[in-house]
Amino acid sequence: MNKRNFQKELEQTIEHHQRQKTVPKLLLHSCCAPCSSYVLEYLSRYFQITVLYYNPNIYPPEEYDKRAKEQQQFIQQFSEAMAVEKSKAEQAFYPITFVEGSFEQERFYQVAKGLEDVKEGGERCFRCYELRLREAAEYGKKLGQDYFTTTLSISPLKNVDKLNEIGEKLAKEYGISYLNSDFKKKNGYKRSVELSKEYGMYRQDYCGCVYSKREREQAVYNKEQQDIHLEQGTGC
Repeated sequence: MNKRNFQKELEQTIEHHQRQKTVPKLLLHSCCAPCSSYVLEYLSRYFQITVLYYNPNIYPPEEYDKRAKEQQQFIQQFSEAMAVEKSKAEQAFYPITFVEGSFEQERFYQVAKGLEDVKEGGERCFRCYELRLREAAEYGKKLGQDYFTTTLSISPLKNVDKLNEIGEKLAKEYGISYLNSDFKKKNGYKRSVELSKEYGMYRQDYCGCVYSKREREQAVYNKEQQDIHLEQGTGC
């Protein structure tokens, strides 16, 4: 069975709407400002986008607030920059709106229950994908959007097949089209890093939840201990 090319599928959807001369509405779930940067730069030429910031997995609450504010600030700065480009008639750009979901940490802990010790990238993460994508589907349906999708596929650490599988399942359940994606393609992830630097964005060093934070801190500790051993010449 051939592996699906989600980037090609996305391009075909864009080409279809360009031929039809239509500008569809897209509900874009964003996990954070840095990940949304390239996605907005890319898709705002073809879609009217509403960014949904819904991430009840984030820990601690101060981190959630920091990331939410960073997202709003980036949208404002990016929109101002694109408005200047549009005035020069250099490229098309459609306005971006923002909506923040509820910070429902207990919903995340419920879906993660029993999977607290599973390594990052496993079943706990898949349940977290679905929690956030489900909210995106609900918002998209409520707001009368044509599509919903997520920025999560820009990360090299996220399972793109599982993300799109969940998105397609929810599309059937809610009666709203899912925009398949693999945003890290075409140097998408690299571009997001460049844009983060360009806009002076805060880039977190862990995915977001308490379990990923704990795993990251353990990895840093292990690396520090390894370096100490190497310096002492023990090699173990």
